[in-house]
Amino acid sequence: MTFSPAHWQSRLDALRAAHHVPGATLAVFADGRIHELASGLLHRGTGVEATTDSVFQLGSIAKIYTATLVMQLVDAGRLDLDAPVCEILPEFSPAGAPGADRAITVRRLLSHTSGLTGDFTYDSGRGDDCLAAYVRAARNVALDCPPGTAVSYSSVGYSVLGRIVEVVTGRTWDQALKERIVAPLGLTHTMTLPEEALAFRTAMGHLPGDGPEPEPAPAWDMMPRSAGPYGRVLASAADVLRLAKMHLDGGATADGTQVLGARAVAAMQRWEVDVPDRWTVSADGWGLGWSLYDWNGVPGYGHDGASVGQYGYLRVVPGADVIVVLLTNGGGARRLYADLFRELLADLAEVRTPPSFAPPAHPPTVDMTPLLGTYRREGVVITVTAGSGGSPHLRYEFADGMRDFSPPLELDLTPLSATVFAATGAGPSFGEGWTPVVFAALVDGTPCCYIGMRCAPRTSPH
Repeated sequence: MTFSPAHWQSRLDALRAAHHVPGATLAVFADGRIHELASGLLHRGTGVEATTDSVFQLGSIAKIYTATLVMQLVDAGRLDLDAPVCEILPEFSPAGAPGADRAITVRRLLSHTSGLTGDFTYDSGRGDDCLAAYVRAARNVALDCPPGTAVSYSSVGYSVLGRIVEVVTGRTWDQALKERIVAPLGLTHTMTLPEEALAFRTAMGHLPGDGPEPEPAPAWDMMPRSAGPYGRVLASAADVLRLAKMHLDGGATADGTQVLGARAVAAMQRWEVDVPDRWTVSADGWGLGWSLYDWNGVPGYGHDGASVGQYGYLRVVPGADVIVVLLTNGGGARRLYADLFRELLADLAEVRTPPSFAPPAHPPTVDMTPLLGTYRREGVVITVTAGSGGSPHLRYEFADGMRDFSPPLELDLTPLSATVFAATGAGPSFGEGWTPVVFAALVDGTPCCYIGMRCAPRTSPH
């Protein structure tokens, strides 16, 4: 189908307003060209309008930039995908897991199968040694699960990958990104440091307020510099699209420059592992960096991202030569994404995306007995009980270094199936009503519980 800017501008405006999203930018590659749209405000407090060249925080979409850097080094023969990380970073050694350092490879870091945790936030300063210091500090953090036994989303793993890039290239991660990706692709609205964003129209994150409209967050950027490889790239929607377009075109730019080899591009999109929790980030599987999708037989790839009050969504449908990027700054961003992408991908690529996550009107009756017990990952304890009257209940509490992060969450569970449940009150974005809770097993059969795509093995049954 032909892309109609007027029609999609109208739909973006209407859906953004309906879901109380302050501002959004949309970039679409279709019909062989890039289309850019913008809607709403970058900051509800100042009234600055969103424009197509506005810069947003990308959150975890930054992981695709880091994965691309790593695969450039693999493609050049400077890095082995299956090399133990400790051979590259001798100081790397997870706590309480003898021998795990040799089982954690570059491939497992890229595919989130290393067992490293997802939520170790450590401010190692603003200096060029911040990633080296972060990796040293991460030695004190236990694994969520043994390497290679399950997929478990890991931001720590991507900071380790960023440090690997530094060691192999002799440049900081920020410098390597600029020299090896930003410059060759001509990305004029992409940066990694907050002071660089001052030269651009920059979105402010918004958080839930007292009324239906979200309010500006208390701070614009709360990430330390060491978060860069997993969560701190800033860019316009069109610049994100240009990175994805390079991947769609087999690693080449419009002028034929080969930024990444075609074999490395294909390897990143190859299915490495199934994802039991297919709802938190809408992924069916994971490649080497990319989230992978199976839309009723139509393959695709992409990534989601979130920072403080900002949410981004990237989807690529290679068979239709279509790319869609949506960047937002708060409100019901996930609902905006779901509604808009459902329409866009159906119209441009004949893709039928799955319905939004929610329990059925008449939930099935499920025997909770095999699922009851205590599950634990680094910093989190999950307790599943039958609850009052036999209705399933989950207590999610922070422990260890995260014990002061938040009070415990008490969540009621509504079944969708024998292993998939919807929990109330802890959605990933403003306005979300349901959070997926998925029960699965490690390779050795140990039961585990997924919340937020993080794997928590069971430590004791009830």
